[in-house]
Amino acid sequence: MAFFRSYTLSISYFLIFSILFTPSHGAFVEEFSDILTIKRSEKTSHLHFYFHDIVSGKNPSSIKVISPGGDGIYGFGKTFIFDDALTVGPNASSKVIGRAQGIYSIASQSELALLMVLTFEFIEGKYNGSSISILGRNSVPRDVREMPIVGGTCLFRFARGFALAHTFKFDIKSGDATVEYNVFVQHF
Repeated sequence: MAFFRSYTLSISYFLIFSILFTPSHGAFVEEFSDILTIKRSEKTSHLHFYFHDIVSGKNPSSIKVISPGGDGIYGFGKTFIFDDALTVGPNASSKVIGRAQGIYSIASQSELALLMVLTFEFIEGKYNGSSISILGRNSVPRDVREMPIVGGTCLFRFARGFALAHTFKFDIKSGDATVEYNVFVQHF
């Protein structure tokens, strides 16, 4: 008899907790996804700007943070952190529209290829306060390199797409570079 009472009591507790802690048929998830699909439609934006990576001088925008021994021919393992200006034109004096912030590392032992982890943060125009995140391989010797967009914020929330990078200017003595970017981003 004691076993039967204990078993009945356990079932009663289970039923009470199941009723109290069961979500109401996933209504929150359904309502949230309906709001997103009803009020927003996906569009593609093309952004064009220049990235200024300055490693020389008194105030560089990119600094080496890791330099393992035995650099080899390509400097495998060297890692830089950067906060580079994004401008509308190729000259560093042209209007600044944002910052490129992140890390790049020489990730290949057989060619000059970088692993790029970066965010384009925009500070001008309709994209002010929005950002695009990129994570990908940048094979520097190629004329045009493609990297994937993995996300974004504000107007670029749920972003996807790709960025095309082209070295506009590279100073072999200083290591400073200006890179032209054409970014094609799908967002809501």
